[in-house]
Amino acid sequence: MGRIVLGIILGIVLAPVVLLAWFRLGHPPVAVADPPLPFEWWITHVPLNARINREKPTVPPIQGDEDNFVAGAGIYRDQCAACHGFYGKPSSFAAHMYPIAPPLWEKHQDSVVVGVSDDLPGETFWKVANGIRLSGMPAFNRVLTETQIWQVSLLLANADKPLPPAALAIVRGGQTLAAPQFAPAPKP
Repeated sequence: MGRIVLGIILGIVLAPVVLLAWFRLGHPPVAVADPPLPFEWWITHVPLNARINREKPTVPPIQGDEDNFVAGAGIYRDQCAACHGFYGKPSSFAAHMYPIAPPLWEKHQDSVVVGVSDDLPGETFWKVANGIRLSGMPAFNRVLTETQIWQVSLLLANADKPLPPAALAIVRGGQTLAAPQFAPAPKP
């Protein structure tokens, strides 16, 4: 009986020491090209989905109308397209991220779903507002207003439906912002 207790105690102490040594010696997969850890997807997605399901808003406070789609398209162009691409123009570096930044204007393989159009707007709102750790997805709740987050969330929820021509022109990358104008520094 004493050997069993000693084995359990050694296991409880030795396992964390071995794991810590594995981390400290730089063996875990931390580069983008490395294979994922065993159960990594499960470890990250189960709690993420549970939290989103618990906290996501259920009813958008704005309508999915032409004005909000056009505004959402402008926000998407300015804040999202670098990682998630435009309609028909994928991001040049999204495939080199881990996890890959999903293209939000492409159909899923063997599906009619475009980007995250199968998600409820509240789920996309939560992801945009809060970001997702260890994914490169920033939190925009201090960059955008709540209305702006809803506008882009409603736009993405409707990516598989016909959009107003003005919004479609923006998400195709046709309308770009003018280059920023900087005032010369004042002379001392």
